[in-house]
Amino acid sequence: MEGVKAFQKYAAPTLIMLTSFLLIWAYVKAAGLGHLLNMSSRLSSSEFWSLFFPSLTANISFWTTIALNIPDFTRFAKTQRDQIIGQAGLPIFMGLFTFVGLAVTSSTQVIFGHVISNPIHLLGQIGGLTTMILAILGISLATMATNIAANVVVPANALVNLYPSKLTYRTGALLSALFCVAFQPWRLLKSSECFVYTWLVGYSALLGPIGGIVLADYYLIRQTKLSLKDLYSLSPEGAYYYCGGFNLAALAALVIGILPVIPGFLQKVGIVSSVSDAFVVIYNNAWFFSFFSAGLLYWILASLSFERETE
Repeated sequence: MEGVKAFQKYAAPTLIMLTSFLLIWAYVKAAGLGHLLNMSSRLSSSEFWSLFFPSLTANISFWTTIALNIPDFTRFAKTQRDQIIGQAGLPIFMGLFTFVGLAVTSSTQVIFGHVISNPIHLLGQIGGLTTMILAILGISLATMATNIAANVVVPANALVNLYPSKLTYRTGALLSALFCVAFQPWRLLKSSECFVYTWLVGYSALLGPIGGIVLADYYLIRQTKLSLKDLYSLSPEGAYYYCGGFNLAALAALVIGILPVIPGFLQKVGIVSSVSDAFVVIYNNAWFFSFFSAGLLYWILASLSFERETE
């Protein structure tokens, strides 16, 4: 973790600087950003809303991974204030990066006569040895900084937790990297349709109920009070031992939260030819539906279980 921290300390400011240079270039070449504000929508109202909710679901799903695993990072914070400040920066900087992406992409319409949304293609169009060197540096840094923090730290910890007597954090990180290659993620990136509407929306049906159950348990059932001793105890007398080590209420809520999304997913990947419109709507809003349905169901089941235990 110290190595990750040191790398991010230098990678983040460098990326901010390179992104700022790109924004300044777009501003100068396009004679301002007025065109961004003057661009009219190409979508009708119905087309917009049919794209908006699946896109919103995909975006939330994208960030839910780090939201569920943020304890892997915040546990190293010395105070509650430190972790709040650290997380508060995420929406601010991601909002700014999103604006830069929109501004630069829209500027390419003015500069080159057509929209270039792929940053690698854009940097190739700009040309020049210095630009190419900076592009290689920036893209390499962005790839490593994002994947080390978001896609290595968490699975490495998960693998170590599964086999703490045999795996070290270093081994878990190396195994995670090998798994990433074995799963061939480039197949998911063959089209935006595949990546956004099949992958991101699809796995939101799994992440949504997990988030709903975790929050319902922490805020509604536990009232934000945890027993640190029982968290690290394997004793059947511990508060989190449940039924033979399994929280049956959580498992039931997880399954029931996922089930209604499955028909829409099967239709999206082509396993079934058609499903009812209701299942399509549920799939397009998979995270919202599974999050609230699983969270509510778990709250009910867990409350009944706790009532029986206290009687």
